[in-house]
Amino acid sequence: MKLSVIIPALNEAGRIAETIARTRALGTCEIIVVDGGSDDGTLDAAAHADLRFSSPRGRAQQQNVGAAASQADVLLFLHADCWLTPGGFDAIRQALRDGRSVGGCFRQQIDARGPGYRMIEAGNASRVRLLQWAYGDQGIFVRRSVFERVGGFPEIELMEDLYLMKRLKREGAIRLVNHRLHVSPRRWQHRGLLRQTLRNWSFLALSHCGVSPSLLAARYEEIR
Repeated sequence: MKLSVIIPALNEAGRIAETIARTRALGTCEIIVVDGGSDDGTLDAAAHADLRFSSPRGRAQQQNVGAAASQADVLLFLHADCWLTPGGFDAIRQALRDGRSVGGCFRQQIDARGPGYRMIEAGNASRVRLLQWAYGDQGIFVRRSVFERVGGFPEIELMEDLYLMKRLKREGAIRLVNHRLHVSPRRWQHRGLLRQTLRNWSFLALSHCGVSPSLLAARYEEIR
């Protein structure tokens, strides 16, 4: 079961090399970095990736570009500010040994102290178990054949991960694997834990009420 790790990036020169190195240490894989028009030298800093591409900005489009270039049976979409501990690839393979599973994600470990962060981790894990919805910062993995069958990420400006999940759950089970994915706390620390969490919930609710991703994206500020 060959694995491609696709890392969408934008102005991540300060951390992309470390993300690649940590991913390489997990075992044999193909690492693909797709840059969305950085102006800080991100693509140069990603020199140790197997493949590097430039793409129009937009995480959905960047991830689709990476998936199209990959050669593996399984795709792992990894945000540049997330990293897996050893054993992560084995956890993916174990989850997909069940033929009913089309993909899944990891348990988060937000790299900050405090009960609020632990509650976010627990809530996000419960969302996957109950609703089969994984978000991008949970490390989404998927069988390549299924990803292609559902048309990949919908190329919308925001919440592409949620819309992909809705497509995937119609194809089979989404697994929450009991392995930790470290996540940078920068978004919560920049905006405030409660404010960021309420903002995420409001975007989810508005999306289900039919508000277009483009309108939501106009109110979204990417934190790097």
